[in-house]
Amino acid sequence: MQPEDSERWDQFVLTCPEATFFHKAGWKNVIERAFNHKTWFLYAECNGEIQGVLPLAEIKSFLFGHFLGSLPFCVYGGVAACSDTVRERLEQAAIELADKLKVDYLEFRNMKPVHQNWPTKDLYVTFRKTLDADIEKNLLEIPRKQRAMVRKGIKFGLKSDIDEDIERFFFAYSSSVHRLGTPVFSKKYFQLLKQTFAQDCELMTIHKNGVTLSSVMSFYFRNEVLPYYGGGTVEARNWAASDFMYWELMRRSCENGYKTFDFGRSKRDTGSYSFKKNWGFEAQPLHYEYKLIKASHIPNHSPSNPKYKYFIQTWQKLPRSVANWIGPFIVKSLG
Repeated sequence: MQPEDSERWDQFVLTCPEATFFHKAGWKNVIERAFNHKTWFLYAECNGEIQGVLPLAEIKSFLFGHFLGSLPFCVYGGVAACSDTVRERLEQAAIELADKLKVDYLEFRNMKPVHQNWPTKDLYVTFRKTLDADIEKNLLEIPRKQRAMVRKGIKFGLKSDIDEDIERFFFAYSSSVHRLGTPVFSKKYFQLLKQTFAQDCELMTIHKNGVTLSSVMSFYFRNEVLPYYGGGTVEARNWAASDFMYWELMRRSCENGYKTFDFGRSKRDTGSYSFKKNWGFEAQPLHYEYKLIKASHIPNHSPSNPKYKYFIQTWQKLPRSVANWIGPFIVKSLG
């Protein structure tokens, strides 16, 4: 894909049932400028009409290896095509590129299984649910205990704002990931997401008497809303701010005619997995498939990997200002 192809690329993505927000052309700009990674956004065409797309990015890291994937930093990816023939052509082009680059492996982040003979990772699930047109019905469909937390946030008089800059969001998000012991993305990354996807990328902040408690960055695609990055301060739990935040996003989305709430990816048996289950969402497995090139086995860069336990404990003890400075240098290689 060249810059002049981006408009027709996105036109195809909007109409292809297999495509997701993470197939959009703007990710090329974000990944290259935020992380300085090389990208290859491949497409197949016939008679001047795009028939399939495959966004790819290469990550080469001393710590985490060398791989080609569709798409790093995104929860969904792989080929989006109008036919099996187009899919096969794009996949073959990706395998040839992986061989040429001499990567450890090629990764496709599929929502559905494609290759029965490729190694897979049974680690991630996603949570998606259809929204009812009636706002009150959506509230009543939330299981009782979780619904009580939402009502608590409403009772506390929490308020929501839509922000045009990332400052309050980054404060809440970086506070949250620091407590979890994981590296933070750079401010530049979030600024690029907002600049690149504009009105399809929304920042909503929850506050009490003007004090920021939680914030979420959401993506909009077709009739779907996807809260992608979110977090809260230490005080957020006392006010049920995160519970209120996701309900407020659901309520706003319903008012604006969106039909699907995509709660996003979680690792099995983690805190975020349990939180989403408590909302009445059913886990749907994701099929991350690997074509091994130089590697003999699929990678495990998950924070749940025991070998990262000491690193996480150390990271949690760092001052947040230090973690925010060092974190982007690490997380850019994780993908």
